[in-house]
Amino acid sequence: MAEIAGQNGNHSKSIEEGVCYDQENQTSHGSSLKPADVGPALRGSVPFLQKLLAEVLGTYFVIFAGCAAVLVNQSRNNVITLPGISIVWGLVVMVMVYSVGHISGAHFNPAVTIAFATCGRFPWKQVPAYISAQVVGSTLASGTLRILFGGKHGLFAGTVPAGSDLQSLVIEFVISFYLMFVISGVATDNRAIGELAGLAVGSTVLLNVIFAGPVSGASMNPARSLGPAIVANRYKGIWIYIVGPLCGTVAGAWAYNLIRFTDKPLRSFVVIDEKGRDMALEFGSKVTCMVSKVLFHEQLRVLQKSPE
Repeated sequence: MAEIAGQNGNHSKSIEEGVCYDQENQTSHGSSLKPADVGPALRGSVPFLQKLLAEVLGTYFVIFAGCAAVLVNQSRNNVITLPGISIVWGLVVMVMVYSVGHISGAHFNPAVTIAFATCGRFPWKQVPAYISAQVVGSTLASGTLRILFGGKHGLFAGTVPAGSDLQSLVIEFVISFYLMFVISGVATDNRAIGELAGLAVGSTVLLNVIFAGPVSGASMNPARSLGPAIVANRYKGIWIYIVGPLCGTVAGAWAYNLIRFTDKPLRSFVVIDEKGRDMALEFGSKVTCMVSKVLFHEQLRVLQKSPE
């Protein structure tokens, strides 16, 4: 996420150096024009517009998949179950990080964008545009689901406190802190294995939804809560899902900065074991397969128990 799939030391070039092309050595994608042949305005605007579009699409698919799981569970007698919903959220975040992380940084979350900006890892001048793109993506996804499910009475994919406002606020702060702490570790530290960033972030979302979902809805993301609220015109407790994630992510980012010893790549201290990296990637693939199998068997078990 800032730049979650390409900013640590395991990649040859950061996203901020140019998504569309390397201005020194490469031509633009799908074009024979060299950077010198492209005007300054185009060089500055096209890559940023691509980033914004990636944020819109990425946020759209994250919210669509996660909230669709919630709505299907509500309308089909809990057929997906809480573990199933948690797995959906975790998997969709993971796959979208790997899909567009190298383009936009895969924020999908205004709180994450602001947290990185406070740490100097994202330009403040781009923050409003990123947040707008994320809210637009979430609102479009929520609107699509509203059309598909017809706005049936009682169906709402947004987040509302199950207990007191204070309880939900604290939960949102803690899980957002946890999420941002992990993101900072895997996305901004040169010693981390960048290839595993998506798996780490997706797993964190999955864990947070499992234990915090029944309490606060496990938003961790103002855009995730704002989209459904705007479409359904239901704003009960919406401030919790803005204040909690914002404070939590900023605190989480700075907490990691406090314990960060150095940004110096790990290879400067020890010889990198390529075999160990391959084993880590293989382990990540096995974990993903195992999670998918668990979800399949859980769905099969629920379907077998449900009446005809």
